[in-house]
Amino acid sequence: MSMFTAQVHPGQALGFLVLGASLHDILTRLKAEPQRFPKLDVIYEPTAPVREPVILNLPTNGIRLRFDGPDQRLRLIEVLDFTKNKLTYKDRDVLRPATTAPGGPSENPSGPTFKHIYKNLIGPTFPGEYIQPETGSESGMGLYVLSYPGIAFSFPMHSSSWSPGKDVVSLLSSSAGHPAASMAIFSGDSWADARENLYTQTLDPLKSFPPFAKSREPVPDEVSLVRIYGGGRLELVRPSSNGPFWMQLGETTQQQLVAELGPPDAIYRKNDQRMSIHKNRSGGSTGRRDGSEHRQDDSTDTDQSSAHTATDDSENDDEDEEVVGNLSGECFYNYFYRGFDILLSTPTTPSQRPPSKESIGSSDSGDAVPTDASPRLVASKLILHGNVPGSYPFNRHRRCRWEIEYLNEKGEDIVNSESPFKDIERRLQDEWKSIYRNAEEAKQYQRGMVLNRDWGDNPGSSCELLGGWEDSVGGTRADTGERPNGLGNTTLFGFPGLVFEVLKNGAVSGVTIF
Repeated sequence: MSMFTAQVHPGQALGFLVLGASLHDILTRLKAEPQRFPKLDVIYEPTAPVREPVILNLPTNGIRLRFDGPDQRLRLIEVLDFTKNKLTYKDRDVLRPATTAPGGPSENPSGPTFKHIYKNLIGPTFPGEYIQPETGSESGMGLYVLSYPGIAFSFPMHSSSWSPGKDVVSLLSSSAGHPAASMAIFSGDSWADARENLYTQTLDPLKSFPPFAKSREPVPDEVSLVRIYGGGRLELVRPSSNGPFWMQLGETTQQQLVAELGPPDAIYRKNDQRMSIHKNRSGGSTGRRDGSEHRQDDSTDTDQSSAHTATDDSENDDEDEEVVGNLSGECFYNYFYRGFDILLSTPTTPSQRPPSKESIGSSDSGDAVPTDASPRLVASKLILHGNVPGSYPFNRHRRCRWEIEYLNEKGEDIVNSESPFKDIERRLQDEWKSIYRNAEEAKQYQRGMVLNRDWGDNPGSSCELLGGWEDSVGGTRADTGERPNGLGNTTLFGFPGLVFEVLKNGAVSGVTIF
């Protein structure tokens, strides 16, 4: 195994581990170097995997990374073992190489000494804070935290040696002082200030990180949030001067997608129709009170992606015939690093507007197929991925956050990607109840459909229904420390214009908008 070598950037990064980077980006980079990072442990809270922090342990490298749950952005970098990596700060070694004292044994400290940090590495700083040992600790060892802007070092110190009036500098600089046990990189003036809002503070854009700023290739603007307005109308929020990108399903062309979002990371051309039998589950379309029809989606395309090739061209004869027969040229644009996939097809009618928005004019949301008969391809579906730890497609896409905007204008709690599905379901049932003849009909259309993610061990199994096969990163339960044997079933729930894939814990793994 080659040792991890990195430059320390206080308040910004440890090598390529940059504060603010997504969990998907970091995991993808680490998995690309198995010789340097042979073991990755993902720790999460199984009952609230998208609300509680996610921890990524690199035990072989002595590093621990902490991400917030909703955005899955890197918030804290911890070095727990200085001997397992080679770190430098302004071309100075954080841990000096082992030395041999004259006439004595070699000195091989487990971490940088207080004197080295204070005198040679970074310099003087304000007095730190002492954290008392945990209740019942037999060792009686607490931690003295020496903080600088964006970086802090923790030194073991016995509680009997600590008192506010003592000269801590002299104590830690003496031969009785312990070397640093850990180092933390964070955003803030000191660790005492940063820990109060570690997972909620706004981080600087990645473009401001010097190595990225000097790169010849520009870092693309991220989509931080997708707002769903109903009727196929979507707002892709970008935290930049470019402003949001408005998408209208059934109208937005592939040229517009590439101009606004850049080229896709992959193109998925395979056509899977194994769930088309469910297109009209009750035997026909649902009649609305106004005489129009409520269009049901077949719920097939909830996770069509290819994690392996830029274009998924089938290799066997049957699949070749299927692709050749698909004269429309339908395909998915996979944006793995943005957290969504877009189905491109010939122009189609988008889903109906929410009942509460029926009074809005047709100019606000396209609800009919364009009159021209050109064979152009347009966006007809958008699949948003939750990247939920413990789910089958974990780490295939980065996490994409979303809000159902037409439900957020009634003075109640915001309905978004972090909401438990039972709350989303209740709000949607209330919004759409007027389009059904009775409660029984609503229940018929809104009941769940179970999908098993664990069947088989090859791409020919049922897991291919929702995407290609990919080895996933092993996860660890935060409550027991054990790895789950299987990821279990997921359930699909459909509403007009929306299909949700829901895990057993109530978290939404993905949502398809059509």
